[in-house]
Amino acid sequence: MDKIVVEGERRLKGTVRISGSKNAVLPVMASTLLADGSYRIENVPELRDVRTMSRLLHQLGCTITEEDHALDIQINGCETHEAPYDLVKTMRASIYVLGPLLSRYGFAKVSLPGGCAWGPRPVNLHIDGLQKMGADIRIEKGYIVARSKRLKGATLTFDNPSVGATGNLMMAAVLAEGKTIIKNAAKEPEIGFLARFLQNMGAQIEGVGESRLVIEGVTELHSADAAVIPDRIETGTFLVAGHMTGGSIRLERVQPMHLMEVLKRLEESGATLEVGNDWIHLQSNGKVRPVDIRTSVYPGFPTDMQAQWMALNSIARGSATITESIFTDRFTHVAELRRLGADITLDGNVAVVKGVSQLSGAPVMSTDLRASASLILAGLKATGRTEVSRVYHIDRGYEHIECKFQELGARMWREQEELVT
Repeated sequence: MDKIVVEGERRLKGTVRISGSKNAVLPVMASTLLADGSYRIENVPELRDVRTMSRLLHQLGCTITEEDHALDIQINGCETHEAPYDLVKTMRASIYVLGPLLSRYGFAKVSLPGGCAWGPRPVNLHIDGLQKMGADIRIEKGYIVARSKRLKGATLTFDNPSVGATGNLMMAAVLAEGKTIIKNAAKEPEIGFLARFLQNMGAQIEGVGESRLVIEGVTELHSADAAVIPDRIETGTFLVAGHMTGGSIRLERVQPMHLMEVLKRLEESGATLEVGNDWIHLQSNGKVRPVDIRTSVYPGFPTDMQAQWMALNSIARGSATITESIFTDRFTHVAELRRLGADITLDGNVAVVKGVSQLSGAPVMSTDLRASASLILAGLKATGRTEVSRVYHIDRGYEHIECKFQELGARMWREQEELVT
């Protein structure tokens, strides 16, 4: 098992290219199950979750060829309609195959998903929506078993927007009979990307980018190609790292409009930003002002940036509060940041962060994907050596993160962890 070693107190400087979005490519890969043909998906990040989804699609009957950040997917019917536990247990996004399989083939057997260890993220919204569309769904020995001769359009209303459920039900609805309306739908860029890809496959979808989606089902779709949008969370992570280290960094192949709230908060915290159509330059003197944030659905402050922002506030000149309103127990990184010297107090879904003058390197342990990023950022600022273990979490969502930070001048590398017997 690998660990990432960071020797801190180096000012980041230089240019780095941002990878394609993990959260955008995974549902698009699943949507290829909706129609036979050849697909080419470009700007695909080299990530553990992408490899897992590729293995899942291969097991379902797809032929997949990888070529320099591109996937060629060939499908001519599915050999099986079951997504097994040994694959699904490692990645929650595996649930995305449920809607396409059920909608096209009338049957799907999908293991209840796994992934990051924190928090309840139930699949009830997916199941409830499919049931309203006429599916018979049962939970049998840890599997979602769904049947339907043909799904029928329905009006689906979310109490709170859900990215996963919006994507899954949209994929199910494109081949359903009649009209499906999704109210209070998620508006994240990744959902818009999926919707446009489905449109290119022949789907009839109105309201892309809005909270009300209208899908008129069609009898068949066809294959299409796509280039994955930039990863807005990776973008935000590198910007925070540049600010924490008093750096001067330029990020290329980005989409600034996808993280305007993060850019606004960075400027409030003392960073200077220049923004182009597909690039961002950040300049910082290392003096961080504390800034309160409250996570919210898009276009608000993303929950996937909460841990990184906590690392930033931990070295700010004053106190700030972080309110987590999406996943209220997403604070497993707090104990590890404290090991580096951070002063953080928790009260329910609110963290009070008092900035300290200096963090100190220490061995810490990753608990989930974004927690891993926060620990690496803290290590970049800390004195001495920080060792971040269990980095298989970070490999799920950041492409060669240590290499990209090395390009910016960081002392960071990967080592094999010693096994304790």
